[in-house]
Amino acid sequence: MQRTTREEGFRAKEDRLRDLFVRGLAGQNEAYQTFLKELSAHLRGFLRKRLVRLPDEVEDLVQESLLAVHNQRHTYDPDQPLSAWVQAIARYKLVDLLRRRSAHDLLNDPLDEESDIFASSDAQAAEAHRDLNKLLDELPNQQRLSIVHTKLEGLSVKETAQITGMSESAIKVGVHRGLKALAAKIRGVK
Repeated sequence: MQRTTREEGFRAKEDRLRDLFVRGLAGQNEAYQTFLKELSAHLRGFLRKRLVRLPDEVEDLVQESLLAVHNQRHTYDPDQPLSAWVQAIARYKLVDLLRRRSAHDLLNDPLDEESDIFASSDAQAAEAHRDLNKLLDELPNQQRLSIVHTKLEGLSVKETAQITGMSESAIKVGVHRGLKALAAKIRGVK
């Protein structure tokens, strides 16, 4: 019962934001302003959960994400869920921030023998993360979103289907084919 209410709440928010966004794209400035205001609250919550250790970065990232949504609004496909499109933009902004911070932190840390021992595993992990993101970017949306939501974020197949607007079986197929494609890319097979 509670799960259904949560799903209905999510669907209502999705529908409301999508309606405001589409009306804004059609030239209704008031609807677009309301969309940006409501979206900023959702983005703030989404990013706050992911930046627990960097709370001062949340507001800047919200603004960067809103600007990216505005600048990329022409790329939105009205047949797709708005939440998945916005979440992808916010996630890219988050990854950009983490990359910038990592590079900045590495440049400001003193390089002595003791820190070198620990830095190598962190650097390797950061490199692996960048490589994984590059590989994921090469996958079709169905496969990429299925893997990101289920394998990296830990969402269920059902939750991923609701967020992306795909069927549960499409999510399972996307994960299977996506992981197979990633494995082939890692082995160097096209």
